[in-house]
Amino acid sequence: MGTGVRPVSAAERRRRLAVRHHLGVRASTATGAVTDIIALHGTDPASVYLSVRARTTGVGIAAIEHALYTERTLVRMLGMRRTVFVVPAGLAPVIQAACTDQIAERLRRQLVQVVQDAGIAPDAATWLKEVGEATVRVLGARGSATGAELARDEPRLRTQIVAAQDNPYGGAINLTTRLLTLLSAEGLIVRGRPRGGWTSTQFTWSAADRTELPADAARAELARRWLLAFGPAPAADLQWWTGWTAAQVRKALGQLEVTEADLGGTTGIMLTADADADDAAEAGAGEAAAVEPWAALLPALDPTAMGWRDRAWYVGEHAPALFDRSGNIGPTAWWDGRIVGGWAQRRDGEIAVRLLEDVGAEASAAIAAEAHRLGEWIGPDRKTRITPRFRTPLERELAG
Repeated sequence: MGTGVRPVSAAERRRRLAVRHHLGVRASTATGAVTDIIALHGTDPASVYLSVRARTTGVGIAAIEHALYTERTLVRMLGMRRTVFVVPAGLAPVIQAACTDQIAERLRRQLVQVVQDAGIAPDAATWLKEVGEATVRVLGARGSATGAELARDEPRLRTQIVAAQDNPYGGAINLTTRLLTLLSAEGLIVRGRPRGGWTSTQFTWSAADRTELPADAARAELARRWLLAFGPAPAADLQWWTGWTAAQVRKALGQLEVTEADLGGTTGIMLTADADADDAAEAGAGEAAAVEPWAALLPALDPTAMGWRDRAWYVGEHAPALFDRSGNIGPTAWWDGRIVGGWAQRRDGEIAVRLLEDVGAEASAAIAAEAHRLGEWIGPDRKTRITPRFRTPLERELAG
């Protein structure tokens, strides 16, 4: 732990966000943009593309697809908080060891119990292991396949299990989806190119090679990267973002040189080297002093909007209009480090924006121009539909 408590204002945090999240200083490649913010939320496929668009210059849909499915410099995986993310390929083993392995252990226990309760096999754990291994072999032979194709080659994937028995929407389903999700969480298979356009949720699967890392070292590295991208911030935000226990957070931070920060009455932490660099550049002005005020339209579940548990310093009083009941944020309009409104795509393809506060003529014009650019980027034919998976009050109202 570094010595002293460094004061960090909300304005300084917003300046950092502009640079480190590539919203005020854009990146030149999709992979470069993602690397500096660790991961993009991948639950909603369209959000991956829109998050990259907001952070880059001259990067179109084809370039993003190339990074995801040809170069594979970006991969889709289950990660923090049991959420699907798109992450840099080189960081995937860190996230696997730091977060996903624990999730996979829990998923396997749960699925074994489901198989056992269904009376499918006398030894549910062994049976499930054999089906999983056979599925990976089939996938290796095919190269890539959909779940339906795998189930034709490995009929045990069509075994009926009961999903969400206590839920009115539950019922009997094939084993396929649950087992493929488990195998992906274990790092044995990976989601590939979708069957359909860039907003499709029907993915193919490919076999994957695991790289083993020690969990403690991986957590320390992920904490370090998070502090670079999202710090300074309360340790509770890191715990929320990763899904770790408080003990795991303390152990990870104990392996790093960190300094306390006063975030206006809340205690945060930052990397000591980061604080020293800021102090050398006149209390943080050096990194982002030259960044001009910026406008951005970020999609639902964007990593900047979802990067912290305590969001008051950039959301203000606008949360009720922008979040659903489960805490998922919808599409947002930003001006110079703060959320000032939201947006949606209407049935005719128009990008409709509503500002939730008076931001002045300059900001209003910049946000309107960004809406026009977004519409052109999605496609001038206006046929592509952007409907968030988790819809929020303002998005529903604007979409009509």
